[in-house]
Amino acid sequence: MSRNILFIIDDSELKYFEFNDLVTDFWLIKEFLKRGDNVSVALKQDLFVQNAAGCVLSRDTYLKEENIFYKKEQNKKNINDYQAVFFRPDPPVDINYINACNVFDYIDRTKTILINDPKEIKNFNEKLHINYFPEFVPENIVSSSPELIMDFIERNNEAILKPLNRCFGSGVYYMNSQDKNLLTIINNMTEEGKNSVMVQKYLPEAKDGDKRVLIINGEVMDECIQKLPGDHNFKFSIHSDKFFKTTQLSSAEKNMAQIIGSELAEKGLFLIGLDVISEKVIEINVTSPCFFIREINQHLGVHFEEKIMACLEKLIENHFSKERVYAFN
Repeated sequence: MSRNILFIIDDSELKYFEFNDLVTDFWLIKEFLKRGDNVSVALKQDLFVQNAAGCVLSRDTYLKEENIFYKKEQNKKNINDYQAVFFRPDPPVDINYINACNVFDYIDRTKTILINDPKEIKNFNEKLHINYFPEFVPENIVSSSPELIMDFIERNNEAILKPLNRCFGSGVYYMNSQDKNLLTIINNMTEEGKNSVMVQKYLPEAKDGDKRVLIINGEVMDECIQKLPGDHNFKFSIHSDKFFKTTQLSSAEKNMAQIIGSELAEKGLFLIGLDVISEKVIEINVTSPCFFIREINQHLGVHFEEKIMACLEKLIENHFSKERVYAFN
């Protein structure tokens, strides 16, 4: 029996929807369609509330010659018409993003599984909330105070400064206590002490990049890719084949990921991407984590999308099995 699946995707993904195998959603949508499911897509601005019900203006997708396309006309739907919704717009997590999350306060979660649950995405900051797991993260401070931030950098000599609501390394700075522009950068990033930022102790192993550790419903994937710093950059910044290499998880990394993934799955955060350097988590991606399916397939000679799909189908099936049990009790 076919299922109705909805993906809330980013504006740029809709613009470059076809042939875009750099994007995780491309692979997932394609796999659902290959299995005979009905898949629709929408943007966060297509979500709305009417008569106290969460609704959406969605577009149907279809498979043709091993590629995916979408129909231009929009259909007005109740979100509960879908058995599963993948909520995956990219940050920034601004007021429009929060308002999109709020639409899902008006759906029946027994009828629709949310991956990831927008309510929990709203409550979980990818930078700030790594501190739920202090034993696994670098020393850090989250503050808007230029004085506190300066003191932290001077004590650690080197640090990484991050805005709290962006993605893909946007606005991330390497900071050195000897930099004569240090205070200027801090004041700019905090808007003269009004906006909080995260500052992490710099890990020297960052010169070799960071691992993307992938978790689905608390299960840690053995497949792993290492993202390398871009040319003339201290961080991964260019989605190009030359900035990836294969790697393996250490037992400590896998155990760490298992603990984090299991706890977050209980909250409805099922698709997780950890960024890890030297067995330390520097970020927990929950908004639209990239699973780097194309790169893993190329480097490892696998069909990673099929393994992911098996996990997702099990997750969806278990959700409705659990609801049926509750209905009979």
